[in-house]
Amino acid sequence: MVNRLQSDFLTADPSFVSGAARLLDWWGLYDTYNVSRNGQEADAKAMFSDWRIVGQDLADAMVEFESAQPVK
Repeated sequence: MVNRLQSDFLTADPSFVSGAARLLDWWGLYDTYNVSRNGQEADAKAMFSDWRIVGQDLADAMVEFESAQPVK
């Protein structure tokens, strides 16, 4: 599909520059991830992201099912 969603809510977004900076970050001070104000907000964001992926999977299955049906 063209507009695939990914469940990358809780992962860092690495780049070449951040990878190079991590070589000198021996104490792990550079590591930052998606931050939320509290646990409930983090859970809500993660659950929303998960359900978006489920919705995308359902939409993909419906398109695949429709394309597999014989033309009448």
